[in-house]
Parts: sequence; C-alpha cells; structure tokens
Amino acid sequence: MLRSFLAPLLLSLMSSVGHAQDDFANLARYQAHNELRATMTNEVVFLGNSITDSWYARDTAFFEDHNFVGRGISGQTSEQLLLRFRPDVVNLKPRTVVIHIGTNDVAENTRPYNEDYTVGNIASMIDIADQNDIRVILASVLPATGFSWRPALGDRSATIVALNNRLKQLAHQKNVDYLDYHSALKNNQNGMDKELAPDGVHPTMKGYGIMKEMVLKALR
Repeated sequence: MLRSFLAPLLLSLMSSVGHAQDDFANLARYQAHNELRATMTNEVVFLGNSITDSWYARDTAFFEDHNFVGRGISGQTSEQLLLRFRPDVVNLKPRTVVIHIGTNDVAENTRPYNEDYTVGNIASMIDIADQNDIRVILASVLPATGFSWRPALGDRSATIVALNNRLKQLAHQKNVDYLDYHSALKNNQNGMDKELAPDGVHPTMKGYGIMKEMVLKALR
C-alpha cells in the first residue's frame, strides 16, 4: 500500500526536477513579464546576474521611471545569458542593452573558467544585438577578491582584471561602448570596500548609485 502511494509521488518529483534541469538558462523566469513588456516601450534592457537582479529589486523606481527593464538572474554565467538573449532582450525591442556578466564565470558557477569561452559568449551577444539594431553598452565585471560561495578559488582579482582588459578590447573591436565599473569601484586590492559591497561582490545602494550615474552618462 505504501509503495503504491509513493510511486506516483516519486515520479512527480523526478519529473519536476527534470524540468528544472532542462531550463538551464531559467527562461521561465521572465517569460510572463516578457509577454507584457513586448507590448510596451523599452528604452534599455539591463542583462546580467544577481548584481543586476538586486539592482532592479532595490531601486525599482529608477528602472520604471526611465522605461528600463531589469533582466538579471542570480548565479548566472555568460553562457546562460547567451541562451536567453533573444527572449529577454531581442524580443523586447529595446534601443539599448547593457550587458553585465562575468563574475560567476570567474567563480566557476557552471564550468571551469575559460576566458576565451566567456569572451566568446559575450561577443555572440553583441553580434545578435547588432543584427537587431540594438545598441550595446558592455559593462566591466565588478571588482572582487574572492567569492563566499567558492572560497577554495582564493583571490581571483587578477583574473577579473584580465577579463576586463579583454572586454575593453572586445568593445573597441565591435565598436560598442564600454562601461568601466571596475575602475570606479575598486580599492587598492582590486576588490570593493565594505561600504560599497559588504560581501565583496554585491553592491550597496551607494555602489549602485555610482553605477547609476555612469549608466545615465553613457546613455546621454
């Protein structure tokens, strides 16, 4: 009797897990909101990870007042952003996309870090935007000396600097704007001070305030 009760439950759980694993890029996260926003004017889409996600959540008025759209998902890497670039950016027909990704690539959230692979994914996003007449602002990876969820990796600040050098070169090659958050937020250790990021990765409102001014200047 117990076995007959548990069997359907286990199958249901296995099916749910399977569907979650199938949605590697979490395309479902913004699906309903994308359908709504596709009928509206969208000046800028901010595409990124938890840093972008938290920015929209904590300063929603900034986004809504400017017809900006937040499309950040916590923990994501460049390969996941590339997979959702069309539904979360292209289909919204924005004038501009701000691409801000790389922290979780360096933190090896989905695979061992490979600089060429990360830069290639971002280059592909720029190409797709160009094909759809969407202006690109490519943002640098924020400073960080380590990741609380990957302590074994140690200090990756030099890796981030190297990646940002490649991103700056990429922006020049692709003739897109480069937004140097890193230089504006870094301390002497190429990390961020507590007042800007208590965990060393995710900005405070003061940190977002600096980023906000930089974005608005780039858009003018």
